[in-house]
Amino acid sequence: MATRTQSRSSNRSSSTSNSNSNGKRSGSNQSGSEGRSAFSWGQGAGPVIAAAIGGAAIGFAANYGRKLMMQGMEATVGDWDEILATEHDMALAVFDKMLATDQTQTFKRKMLLMKLTHALDKHAHQEEMVVYPALREANEAVSADQLEGEHGYIKTFIYELNEMGPDGTNWLEKVREFRDLVSRHAHMEEEEVFPRFKQAMTEEQNARVTSQVNRDGFWMA
Repeated sequence: MATRTQSRSSNRSSSTSNSNSNGKRSGSNQSGSEGRSAFSWGQGAGPVIAAAIGGAAIGFAANYGRKLMMQGMEATVGDWDEILATEHDMALAVFDKMLATDQTQTFKRKMLLMKLTHALDKHAHQEEMVVYPALREANEAVSADQLEGEHGYIKTFIYELNEMGPDGTNWLEKVREFRDLVSRHAHMEEEEVFPRFKQAMTEEQNARVTSQVNRDGFWMA
């Protein structure tokens, strides 16, 4: 479609009748353009939509790959109890990094607390949705209830640290108390409850619990 400047140049060199004819055609084309809704899909919308869908697919694939890599690394550890013990060690290592910070490293403290929160949330989900129900089925309800109750105090510590802020004067003291709780919790599971539970399991039961822990860990990764 000719621009307004081109139409004006053409009008100067043409006859009056041709000028009027061109003017009508130009007006008709312009009217069609102005009549198009601002919300209608233009000819260039197709590639944009395709790019958006492609970007979403790539993002989904990347997230799926990240989950697969993270949980795949844990799955190579062994059975369900070994996977959970490895997660205990990883959480305690984050605690140690937090305790090595000072009051000026607020950003690092925030990042470490976020990492710890995600790790403990994933870990708790695996235990609460798979291991503790299996413990109750095996007449270990007292131990399961105690361990699950301690998860509530773990969430309370996370809440208190977030409320306090990374520059709080008692931040390290609170982190140290938090670590002690998680360490005692992990020791009870690894040294008392889980070995007793696993010893009474059949190979089929052990394999099923391991598969379910890996499944729930994958979706929470």
